[in-house]
Amino acid sequence: MRSTSRRQLSVLCAALLATAATACGNGVGGGGDATPEQSGTAGGASESQSAIPDNAGLIAEIEADEALSAGLPPEVVQSKTVNIGSNIQSAPNNFYATDGTTPIGYEVDLAKAIGAKLGVEMAYQDMAFGSLITSLQSGRIDMTMAGMNDTKERQQQIDFVDYFSSGITIMVQKDNPQDITGPDALCGKAVAVVQGTSHQKFAAAQSEKCAQEGQPPVNVTATDSDTQNQNQLRTGRVAAILNDLPSAVYISRTAADGNAFEVVPGPPIEGGPYGIGFAKTDPALRDSVEKALAELMADGTYTQILESWGVEEGALTEPAINGG
Repeated sequence: MRSTSRRQLSVLCAALLATAATACGNGVGGGGDATPEQSGTAGGASESQSAIPDNAGLIAEIEADEALSAGLPPEVVQSKTVNIGSNIQSAPNNFYATDGTTPIGYEVDLAKAIGAKLGVEMAYQDMAFGSLITSLQSGRIDMTMAGMNDTKERQQQIDFVDYFSSGITIMVQKDNPQDITGPDALCGKAVAVVQGTSHQKFAAAQSEKCAQEGQPPVNVTATDSDTQNQNQLRTGRVAAILNDLPSAVYISRTAADGNAFEVVPGPPIEGGPYGIGFAKTDPALRDSVEKALAELMADGTYTQILESWGVEEGALTEPAINGG
C-alpha cells in the first residue's frame, strides 16, 4: 500500500459501518439501483432506481489527453477500445443494472473516466475471478478491474496500477446468531469465499492457525461468485462470508432492506490496495492508464466518482505501479 494507511482503512470501516447502522435500505451513499432478484446483481439489494449515481455527465466532460492517447499500444490506437475483464457481481465495485446487461459501479465509472481521458471505449467481459490473470496473460483481455488486491505474489504474474484501498471483512447473518466476533471465532465454522481471491488464501491461513492452536479448522467453501456465497449464508449453510469491505457493507445495508446480513465490527483484515491488472508484456497500456488516473485524481474527477458511490474514504492520493 502506498498512500492509504491502516488508520485510514479503519476510518473507512467505521464510516461505512456507521452509515450501515443508520441506513433505511433505500440508498447507499448514492449507490444502489440494481435489484438482484430481477437482474442477477450481487447483494440481494432492493433499492429505488433513483439511488444509483449518474456520472454520465461528469464523464462526458472529460477531455481526451492527446499525448496519453498517442502512447497507447498500436492495436488500442487502431481499435479505440480497451477490453476489460471483470467478475461483475460485486456491488458497489461492479454489478449489473436492472436490465441485467449494463455494468455499473464505482469501478465501472472510474474505467469509463480513464477511457475518456485516453480517448478510447471500455468494453467489459464478465468472467470468473479465478480466470482473470490467465486471460490477461493469454491476451483475451487488455486489463482487469475487479477489486483485485495488488499483492507481491500476483505481481510475479501481472502488473498493477493501484486505484483504491480496502481490506477483508467478515459478513454474517443479521444479529450474528453464531456470535462471530473476528477471525479467531471462525475456528470450526463453515466459511464461504470466492475461488482464487485473497479471501480464500486468508481463510486457509486462518484454518491452519486454528489447528495449530488446538482448535477445529475452518471449513472453507470456495465458489465462483459472491452471489452463491450470499445464498449459502442466507440459508445457514455457512456461518460467514469473507468479502472486501465496500462490498460487504453495501450488501449488508441493502439485502432484504438491511435485514439479511451484517458486518462484524473491526478494522479491515490485511488492508491494502486494489490494482488494475495488466499483462507484463503490455507496459505501454499500463503506463497510459496510470497517467490518465493520475490526471483524474489531480483534477478531482476521481474523488467525485468515489463520493457519488459513498466510498471516498478508500481513495488514494496518487496511483502507484505495483505498490502493494
